[in-house]
Amino acid sequence: MPLALLALAIGAFGIGTTEFGIMGLLPEVAGDFGVSIPTAGLLVTGYALGVVIGAPLMTVLGTKVPRKRMLMLLMGFFIAGNLLTAVAPVFVVMLIGRVVASLAHGAFFGIGSVVAAELVSPSKKAGAIAMMFTGLTVANVIGVPLGTLVGQHAGWRVTFGIIAALGVVGLAGIAKLVPELPKPQGVQLRHELAAFKNTQVLLAMAMTVLGFGGVFAAITYIAPMMTHVTGFTDGSVTWLLVLFGLGMVAGNLVGGKFADRALMPMLYVSLGALAVVLALFTLTAHSKIAAAVTVALIGALGFATVPPLQKRVLDQAHGAPTLASAVNIGAFNLGNALSAWLGGIVIAAGFGYTSPNWVGAALAAAALALAFLSAALERRDSAPSAVVTGGTPAGQRASVHH
Repeated sequence: MPLALLALAIGAFGIGTTEFGIMGLLPEVAGDFGVSIPTAGLLVTGYALGVVIGAPLMTVLGTKVPRKRMLMLLMGFFIAGNLLTAVAPVFVVMLIGRVVASLAHGAFFGIGSVVAAELVSPSKKAGAIAMMFTGLTVANVIGVPLGTLVGQHAGWRVTFGIIAALGVVGLAGIAKLVPELPKPQGVQLRHELAAFKNTQVLLAMAMTVLGFGGVFAAITYIAPMMTHVTGFTDGSVTWLLVLFGLGMVAGNLVGGKFADRALMPMLYVSLGALAVVLALFTLTAHSKIAAAVTVALIGALGFATVPPLQKRVLDQAHGAPTLASAVNIGAFNLGNALSAWLGGIVIAAGFGYTSPNWVGAALAAAALALAFLSAALERRDSAPSAVVTGGTPAGQRASVHH
């Protein structure tokens, strides 16, 4: 794999640490600002919605400048947002800081996915994308648990100050290791938007929203769930997040490997198993050992969907992948926002800290249903009857597309 992938992974490490780091610190943040846990959960929702908005906006702006320079600019937003979060005097300012940092997220992974895929041969594209996302998953093994530990002992503000410093390291890595890349030529917004007329692109993005949303429904509230229901101490949340991160690393690598071989079967297995494990989490949350195993499985199964879903969007949006790739990163975070919000609703309604697990199971099951629908439509469009009509212009376009 090219050394430039290491630079992308470094940036992903910093972004992953700030995205997931807040979840282990929700009780501390809520206590400092005098807000409820569901209200503190808005820091997850706000960040995720910022990614949804920032992904297409920053990507469109990125078509005007060389890709390396754009990646460095995005890391600048990331650093500024985390510094603002660290010094926020009130909850609203902290929320604004989270949104500023989130503006870099979608475009970084979207542009980064395209760059990573272009650096390797076609047979290794999903693996290259997975390599970049390894930075995101390793953040959950090292960055997030350490951030939680530091936040619980030295204060959450120190954690976000360190995360801003990680952004500086990521910026330096991109400047040093990513080669000078030319400004995308011939990129027109109309051409990029045309990819969203493709039903398969939209279905892949919907699977992304629902599937990864299932993960965040449970993990957003892992700290109060594990301490109030399972009986873990506050300090135990750190190593539980390590288990989640280890699962993410394993799932990401396995998903990248098998997505290059059998993409849709990989999605069937990972989404189906994820739905089952999330449903069981309502029971296993009452046992320390079973809960720990379940947390690791959720990380593995959730991130096993990331490389295949990202690659499917790139494949289906061929010829105009940059915006679609970035928007799909936004779709991951739309799922995060939706599930964090829904999880907060069921907790606030009095159903308990395990109730978001049922929300997650339902979302993952819905994503699995869409995967089967997507495959069925693809088989229909590639059936012999579709080939017979290939003589018409519309048929020829369908034939080329599929």
